[in-house]
Amino acid sequence: MLWVAVCLGQVDLKIEEQIDSYDPLAPAQAAFYSAVLPGLGQAFNKKYWKIPVVYAGIASGVYFYQRNTKDYNRFRDAYKRRLAGYQDDEFQGVSDARLRDAQKTAGRNRDVSIAVAFGVYMLNILDANVDAHLLQYNLNEDLTIGPDIWYENARNQTNYALTLTYQLK
Repeated sequence: MLWVAVCLGQVDLKIEEQIDSYDPLAPAQAAFYSAVLPGLGQAFNKKYWKIPVVYAGIASGVYFYQRNTKDYNRFRDAYKRRLAGYQDDEFQGVSDARLRDAQKTAGRNRDVSIAVAFGVYMLNILDANVDAHLLQYNLNEDLTIGPDIWYENARNQTNYALTLTYQLK
């Protein structure tokens, strides 16, 4: 940045170096890291607290996928045994229609569980990318937005507004 100050005919030129330079590849790099290993993009962005959240979301989806698969197989095997003529299964007193419905429900829940795990994985990648973008966002005092309240005597009312200020230095 080039700053020019004019004071009583004297011109001072000063060059300010930016401490952190903009890296346009950082968001892509963070997203790639998160795609390779979930949570690695968050570590790249130094947002370590998000890593357990990512793994908890993925692990819960995988856990419920396994649980629903186990239930689906139990209901399917019991129904197959019923069709083969056996009545000595763990679901005595449960109708065949109810076993078919339980099997369909467990299969649907299994599909939703894997979709949730995949969704959390995709959100992990998106979060790493967006967070890397926001880390490089330019926050300086030259551009501000803030509330503004003033009283207008002529109309006897209070006015509310948002002001956008850009300071030229």
